[in-house]
Amino acid sequence: MNEALRSLLQFIQEHDQINDKARLTHLVWVELNLIKDRSVYYCADYAVRFSTAAGRNFSNTVLSLSNLRKYDDRPFIVCLVTPAQNYCLIANSTFLKKISHSSLELRENHIRGSFNGSDIVKEFEGITNSTENIERLYAIHAQIGFDGNLPRLVEATNNISPTGMRFAISPDQSRKILGAPGRAIRFVSSEDATTLKDELDNKVKKFGNEILLAALIENVNVRGRVIEYLIAGSDVLLRQRLVTALRDGTQRLPQFQTDHALGDYQRSFDAFDTETDVKTKIMILNSNPKAYNLDKMLEFLAGGKSVFMIYFVGIDPGKIVNTALVSMFQKDLLDATILLRHWAGRNSRGVSQFDGRAINRLIDARFSNR
Repeated sequence: MNEALRSLLQFIQEHDQINDKARLTHLVWVELNLIKDRSVYYCADYAVRFSTAAGRNFSNTVLSLSNLRKYDDRPFIVCLVTPAQNYCLIANSTFLKKISHSSLELRENHIRGSFNGSDIVKEFEGITNSTENIERLYAIHAQIGFDGNLPRLVEATNNISPTGMRFAISPDQSRKILGAPGRAIRFVSSEDATTLKDELDNKVKKFGNEILLAALIENVNVRGRVIEYLIAGSDVLLRQRLVTALRDGTQRLPQFQTDHALGDYQRSFDAFDTETDVKTKIMILNSNPKAYNLDKMLEFLAGGKSVFMIYFVGIDPGKIVNTALVSMFQKDLLDATILLRHWAGRNSRGVSQFDGRAINRLIDARFSNR
């Protein structure tokens, strides 16, 4: 766990039964040298808001959605002070069910309203929202972010019809989807899989220095997009502009939009149509890389030749540790896939993430083409 966040949670736990919100707030503020912004106390590593109640369940208004947006890029902690114990919950936008107060005009382009304690989920995809799971839960949230949660909150709050549509599966498509694991087994045992990995490995070697420079970018989403484009981007001129900006160090990175295709790298072979998603893993960071949208995946796997692969690039400070090309059905990866089904809107089967700890093991173990 981040050392600063650990210090906060430990300090709060050490003051169980203080039963005085004002006093605990002041002690945390002074002891941990936090910045005060009205009711929020923050630093670069987290933000915390204190509340009080007779027990664990509380319905007090916590914060406006617009203020939460300012702190949603770090763990946002609600400390509930009760007579018996101080409870800590993570309340980033991923863990809000809806917005309660003054939210009738909430839209994606008009952020307003506040959330209550009762709007914070007590359990997320089987993980209890409690002190010991805060780091694990934040790793899930970090890959979704505020912009990823806003459409869901608008839908849940004001019952606005979602724009997406679930993929409708015909009997023939169902048969092809069920045949996807078998296709993956045949592909990873073929020379085509070796060809695919060699192509991607050659891109990593060619742009190795730029990948290491891009790995220093703090924003996780920008960092991932830049590295993925260096490896799998199709616009040669844009890639060269990225290379120039990274080497120069003083130039702004060029603005670019990545499409919303399932994978970053498309490659057709005689017997297989492959999509490969490029994923960067900074080995020293606790993070959960995005996986895939379930409806998009089902639509892709409904093709008779479709095979979906993931290409992991493991990076340590100053060096590329290893690369690994694995099927989405590789057992270690499949066991490490987190399905966020309940989080999604009504017209979606949900999205998924990969448990970052398992990805580190895959890369360290040099699993490839499995």
